[in-house]
Amino acid sequence: MDAHNEPAAGQPLLTREILTLAAVVVLGAIMTILDATIVNVALPTLGRDFRTSISTIQWVPTIYLLAFASVIPASGWAADRFGARRVWLWSLAIFLAGSLGCGLSGSVAELIGFRVLQGAGGGMIMPVGQAILARAAGPQRMGRVMSIVGVPLLLGPIAGPVIGGALVSGSNWRWIFFVNLPVGAAALALALWLLPDTTRRSAKLDVPGLVLLSGGIAVFLYGLAKIGAGGLSGAPVIAMTAGLALVAGFCWYALHARQPLLDIRLLRRRGFGAAAAANLMLGIALFGVALLLPLYLELVRGRTPLQTGLLLIPQGLGAALAMPAAGALTDKIGARPVVTGGIVLALAGTAGYTQITAGTGYWYLAAALLLIGAGLGATITPSMAAAFAAIERQAIPAATAAIGTIQRIAGSLGTALLAVTLTRAIGARLPGFHGSITGAAALAAAHPARTLPALASAFGATFWVALALTAASIVPALALPGRASKPGQQRPGQQAQEQPGPQERQRPVAPGQEREAGPTSGRMTSRAGVRAVGRPG
Repeated sequence: MDAHNEPAAGQPLLTREILTLAAVVVLGAIMTILDATIVNVALPTLGRDFRTSISTIQWVPTIYLLAFASVIPASGWAADRFGARRVWLWSLAIFLAGSLGCGLSGSVAELIGFRVLQGAGGGMIMPVGQAILARAAGPQRMGRVMSIVGVPLLLGPIAGPVIGGALVSGSNWRWIFFVNLPVGAAALALALWLLPDTTRRSAKLDVPGLVLLSGGIAVFLYGLAKIGAGGLSGAPVIAMTAGLALVAGFCWYALHARQPLLDIRLLRRRGFGAAAAANLMLGIALFGVALLLPLYLELVRGRTPLQTGLLLIPQGLGAALAMPAAGALTDKIGARPVVTGGIVLALAGTAGYTQITAGTGYWYLAAALLLIGAGLGATITPSMAAAFAAIERQAIPAATAAIGTIQRIAGSLGTALLAVTLTRAIGARLPGFHGSITGAAALAAAHPARTLPALASAFGATFWVALALTAASIVPALALPGRASKPGQQRPGQQAQEQPGPQERQRPVAPGQEREAGPTSGRMTSRAGVRAVGRPG
């Protein structure tokens, strides 16, 4: 890690420049995270307006997720080849163009097509923004910075249903897409002014890796999205098998390629590998729960989409309370105790939901949800900080792409897994249920005394699966680093970075900074006004 990014004696860990960069990145990223959930509450309205089936309208959120996940692995290459600032700006512009097209769509086919454009643009905004911030902050400020970046990741799924329900109820479904335009325009204007310029270097796109990994992810997620309707046979299983084969092929290829699209060799480093595994397990368990809660509140408790969104606020509140404390503690004592404590909180909240009935009190639900939110806030961002702190500065773009891909795959896998579990649990308890949410609602309306307890029991059984997945995440959490390194303390494998040699003068300046005139100046500035003392140049 470069010394010029470390806070000097008496300097606050989070300077105004770092906070400004974080605000710009979060403003752009929060739209892409919101858009992954804001559409869900509008699906029934979209189905009625376009007069299409649920199986067709479900592609509106699914295709966005597929496009989103498919471009994340290329974010590291794009940031190197074109510069992180330029890639971030173009990604946001493409996302906004897709949002406009979605809002103007006159058919379901047009809407699905523009959702692909939205996902392709949105997929690079978060990982490239994380790379910009990680380079500007340095390792000693990583925990606090990642806590800020985690705001859209953790609060977006909570605010999305609330905003979507309010827009659909108060206006029409087109505004769930149009709402991105003024926010995105503000983010673009601020980014043009404040985001630091980044150096570019010659980089070749790993086309075989892109085909294998992105194609494998897309095919596997397609199978997961269809397995609930098709069962464990036929096209869904073939798609999942093919997707896994492509991903396995990529892993073999990446281990032998000189510059793979996604450097999985980073997983050999204990800190990074443990953080990646923790992100995967926690994402599967806790982000999959985000599917169960709205369905329970709407199907079993009869809440409207807007009421459901409001009842989910405790999760966002818990995350908001836990994230700042978790970030500060990670910088002081390391990620291992913080993440392990967060898992315990999430386990307590999820265990509460395994006992739900058709008449469980809302205060009980809110308290359990607050614990789940606090667990999210105390686990995801500290493990991200541990991942970035375990690698060298030049590996940050590749590491960001890896963590972003893992998180998106985890959320998709958790959602699909718990959806299939719930569908089977309901089918085992309600013989007249055939997999449709509309069918479950109809059964609940026709025979509430028999149907509602059975539905609640099915949700409770599914939360047991989420509880087991959460518990499994303790294993990689215990392998995370303990106490963080103090300023100036070297970690194994970093002596080459901390002790400059003759070749140091030829190294390119870190992205986001430019040397001032003079061969020995050593002082650097960025567009955001960051100034610090670095090595002699």
